Amino acid sequence: MNLLLDTHSLIWTLADDPGLSPAAREAIEDGNNIVFVSSVSVWEISIKRALGKLSAPDTLLEEIKRLRLTRLDITHEHADRAGRLPPIHADPFDRMLIAQAQLEQLTLVTRDSEIQKYDARCLVS
Repeated sequence: MNLLLDTHSLIWTLADDPGLSPAAREAIEDGNNIVFVSSVSVWEISIKRALGKLSAPDTLLEEIKRLRLTRLDITHEHADRAGRLPPIHADPFDRMLIAQAQLEQLTLVTRDSEIQKYDARCLVS
């Protein structure tokens, strides 16, 4: 199974947070699964850290590499799909994650119930 971590799931994974569901933790740690991190999550974390809304390590990129998480860049196709999604969720970061999960056929690891209303495979984090 190929996974895409939403921003909160990424933060919980990096922090080894016990709040991450056992199913999500098992899937993330399973060496047979490829775990992707979107550039949009790095962007969201950086913005929220700069605004003082989130405490995150300055070594975010190094931590992502250390855990051997796979980078997923944003493409024009992702941007177009995100803009065409039904208006269930207003958060542009989450809309991009949904579009990426759909187009790349990834399972989105999220606890966000609004994201789960879209036509995308989800694993509750």
